[in-house]
Amino acid sequence: MIIGGSKQNVIENIKQAIFDNDLNRKVEEGDASLSEEEEQKYIERFYKARKKKSFRLKQMAMRKLENAQIKAYDKLITISGAENLPSNGRFIITSNHFNPLDNLCVKKLIREHYNTRPAIVIQAGNLAAGGVIGELFNYLDHIPVCKSASYIRGEFLDKMKETLDAGQPVLIYPEEEMWFNYRKPRPNKRGAFYFASELKCPIVPCFVEIKDTNRPDNDEFFESEYIINVLPPIYPDSAKNTRQNSIEMCQKDYEAKKKAYEKAYGKELKYDFDKSDIANFRAFCS
Repeated sequence: MIIGGSKQNVIENIKQAIFDNDLNRKVEEGDASLSEEEEQKYIERFYKARKKKSFRLKQMAMRKLENAQIKAYDKLITISGAENLPSNGRFIITSNHFNPLDNLCVKKLIREHYNTRPAIVIQAGNLAAGGVIGELFNYLDHIPVCKSASYIRGEFLDKMKETLDAGQPVLIYPEEEMWFNYRKPRPNKRGAFYFASELKCPIVPCFVEIKDTNRPDNDEFFESEYIINVLPPIYPDSAKNTRQNSIEMCQKDYEAKKKAYEKAYGKELKYDFDKSDIANFRAFCS
């Protein structure tokens, strides 16, 4: 699951962020940085494109590519704890975020158990990406989010409700930023849990364990294998308000992932940097 060029600088950025105790910092290089006005422009274009006759044809082409990705990585992904899944697809699923393609783990899970695709919440800046990556962001099952509070409370929440009510789970990465091949779960931002409380749906926490191999993937990394651990769902408390629920659900989600990490790797979760924190980086595997 290697996309893009060298990750050496990204790993240095991760090390510095840990040293600075800034565990939600952006560490990738070259990501689009948009103003709120630019974000809104891309979001408007995103929804307008869905009303065009040509949209279905472009989406079908992207679905074929998505299906090829899922098939190619299927043998690398194992599912554990599927018995924790709710009986229907009206839930928000959270996961640690370590790779542009780590959503394939969730896609496999949802496809096998609900025969549908998850919708994925993405930052509006992703809509500005070029090439095939940009096409995937713009034409697959995504719900863009941005800095605008009025958009989040309005159109975004409406789209979330419409998606969930149709039985399609929604994937949100509460760590916010991706840290490439970083094994540890990081503290959550509260948005996913606010949405769950507002929409009265459960959170299903997932923790993806990254397994080592000695098979070369590219010049910098060995290939990884993955175990997606599905953890017990977390429900909002009807006796509590949105703020109370979001704070408590956020903490419960993090604690569940922390325990899953400690069980998977057999050690306490601490935020000091160790070479083993970056999975399958060949320079650290000697």
